[in-house]
Amino acid sequence: MGWMTPTVVADRGLELLSATFIFSVVVSFGLYFAGTKSRHKSSSLKPHVSGNFIEDWWLGVQLNPHFMGVDLKFFFVRAGMMAWLFINLSLFAKSYLAGSVNLSVILYQFFCAWYIIDYFVHEEFMTSTWDIIAERLGFMLVFGDLVFIPFTFTIQGWWLLRNEVELSLLASVANFCIFIIGYLVFRGANKQKHMFKKDPKAPIWGKPPKVVGGKLLASGYWGIARHCNYLGDLLLALSFSLPCGFSSVIPYFYPTYLLILLIWRERRDEARCSQKYKEIWAEYCKLVPWRILPYVY
Repeated sequence: MGWMTPTVVADRGLELLSATFIFSVVVSFGLYFAGTKSRHKSSSLKPHVSGNFIEDWWLGVQLNPHFMGVDLKFFFVRAGMMAWLFINLSLFAKSYLAGSVNLSVILYQFFCAWYIIDYFVHEEFMTSTWDIIAERLGFMLVFGDLVFIPFTFTIQGWWLLRNEVELSLLASVANFCIFIIGYLVFRGANKQKHMFKKDPKAPIWGKPPKVVGGKLLASGYWGIARHCNYLGDLLLALSFSLPCGFSSVIPYFYPTYLLILLIWRERRDEARCSQKYKEIWAEYCKLVPWRILPYVY
């Protein structure tokens, strides 16, 4: 409509980053003080106070705090995912106006846009993920959703804006294959887990599911590795960076960070599941010995 230039986000990246960071800090303090005063008994709103201010502020006090009927955890995830898309679109507009759009830029933009839009199409699957089930809403998640996701997951876009990369056809096809494999594993694993929680008898890959102790799914992707969805996520992250080539490590910050995060999260999840399911978890680990990558880890 001509109200503002489509490059406004790319032109004001530092200002937006600063404002969003300040907003995240203010919101996290608000969540802490509101949570400690809560008298709710439900698992979603019951306050979990350790007595350590830094820990409670960082990790959060409530699991799913609400504001005017809005689930803030879902709201912040949505805001972060949309910001990721908007920043990328603004970067693409800047590249287009500068006449520097090439195959690398198109691949990166397409992969990210597909991932983000697919998230909203299958948002229901988020309800069975670690963030929603186990993580309380504190500075860690608020900062992660509003600042870290949109402003670090777009590093590749910023880098391509300032560096021209020419990919060969073979490299582009290989990159596309990595994206497709990552997407199929990531989306397929999360869908299988979600459907199993809704209907434990629903077939997996056309066969009745194998269940350990009546609780743990050991079929499909979950019979290959205990956190096969993490493998898919890592392949997707790698596919976002490969269009940038190999002349710099900067575009590979996202997959490197994600690898460290998911291994740390996998360890936390393993400890939590071991404590929760006890003998059932030990039996599941014997049946599915690989954590993320079969025959490697």
